Amino acid sequence: MEQAKTVVEMRNITKRFPGIVANDSVNFKLRKGEIHALLGENGAGKSTLMNVLFGLYQPEEGEIFVNGQQVVIDGPNKAIKLGIGMVHQHFKLVHPFTVTENIILGSEPRKWMGLAVDKKQAYEKVNQLSKQYGLNVDPYAKIDEISVGMQQRVEILKTLYRGADILIFDEPTAVLTPQEIGELLVIMRNLVGQGKSIVLITHKLKEIMAIADSVTIVRRGKVIDSLPVAGTNPNQLAEKMVGREVSLKLDKKVAVLGEPILEVDNLVVKGRQGLNALNGTSFVLRRGEILGIAGVEGNGQSELIEALTGLRPVSSGSIKVAGADVVGEKPRAISEAGISLIPEDRHKHGLVLDFPVRDNMVLETYYQPQFNKRGFLDYEAIGKHAERLVKDFDVRTPSIMTDARALSGGNQQKAIIAREVDKNPEVLIAAQPTRGLDVGAIEFIHKRLVEQRNMGKAVLLVSYELDEIMQLSDRIAVIYEGRIVGEVKPSETNDQELGLMMTDYKQKQGGAGNEQAD
Repeated sequence: MEQAKTVVEMRNITKRFPGIVANDSVNFKLRKGEIHALLGENGAGKSTLMNVLFGLYQPEEGEIFVNGQQVVIDGPNKAIKLGIGMVHQHFKLVHPFTVTENIILGSEPRKWMGLAVDKKQAYEKVNQLSKQYGLNVDPYAKIDEISVGMQQRVEILKTLYRGADILIFDEPTAVLTPQEIGELLVIMRNLVGQGKSIVLITHKLKEIMAIADSVTIVRRGKVIDSLPVAGTNPNQLAEKMVGREVSLKLDKKVAVLGEPILEVDNLVVKGRQGLNALNGTSFVLRRGEILGIAGVEGNGQSELIEALTGLRPVSSGSIKVAGADVVGEKPRAISEAGISLIPEDRHKHGLVLDFPVRDNMVLETYYQPQFNKRGFLDYEAIGKHAERLVKDFDVRTPSIMTDARALSGGNQQKAIIAREVDKNPEVLIAAQPTRGLDVGAIEFIHKRLVEQRNMGKAVLLVSYELDEIMQLSDRIAVIYEGRIVGEVKPSETNDQELGLMMTDYKQKQGGAGNEQAD
């Protein structure tokens, strides 16, 4: 069989940022009609490499060839002219505009000697592309009115409208339901079936095995290996990604349930636009269990976390910790009542990045007597405390005086978990605890959460990763538009059923989705 021609070749690409070599003499090849996955931990350099290919960064060294011709890609416009398109993880859409208006923005077809936009031609072209590649997008719909999965299809259409033959997908399944992920994989197969070539940036091993033809593993800015997916397996890929053997299965004994410790009843909370983000949310969390909150991002999860920790006002309803209502209490009082939080954004809400590791370890406890001496902070005691946590939780840092900003994502998260677990909470809220982390850091964090549960503590896991929810949870509550619409056990459900519940499909079909929530 004749080997497909190389459409992109990157030779010895080196890209440096202050204090770090993001890409170190990286070589990468993409062949026509293939899906080539780029696999690596957070900060490994895979997104940097593709940003170089799309012209967002300029390399210090190396050469790029597109369809056999050496090129200099000095910006995204040049990349687009060369037939390269990028579907970003965070969509770049104008929400009040229609699908077509977003797709043609900056490349509008003209009429009347260029004086007006030819909207009729634009709608026809978008409709034709949508049908050709099986995207099934309504060109007249407004972005505000369509699902997240459909918004992603609009981003794909934007690249196709501009003539892309080489498509870069950056973590494309991060915000999709299982059904939308399945539909996206079909779309990707349709694209390569019609001659397109795809680079898939991801950290999800299951997706690589399901869709990719080839995989290149990047670790600390260097290519570790590049091989056909048919000749490997998830365990081998995980080991290459982090440089050691990793267990992808979690050993978890049967939960021993205690009394209710967190009781949320009919909670109503307003969101950022003044509308209700939580609409009568109710659930109970018991000692000795992990309760997973599953749902598509933007269905009230962030507001729930903020309400539970005193960071957002509660309009009505109650939050009881060990029987005492904490609604209206300050965050410090709620923390002292026994709630600890691993926040969903470690940079914004978990750490002060310009503080040393030492100071970050006492952000919530610095006022306590053991860290004070005659009214001043006792830095010797704080230092000893930080040294103990760094050792116990394997936080890899040159020193406790190293700024938190200098740590890797995994070690930043370990530092947060160390601080929160050391408070000995009754309830540990883990919000997106492994977002952007490699499988090695994920393994460590999962074991720590299960350890807390085995010690009789209660863990509330809020995650958009269904695999994580299924693997860790003893019970799963599904949230949709600010309400718990169903509750299931992981052993009695699957990704497809959860995906339907996450879009409230059962409710719309007159099913039993909400019976367990009330």
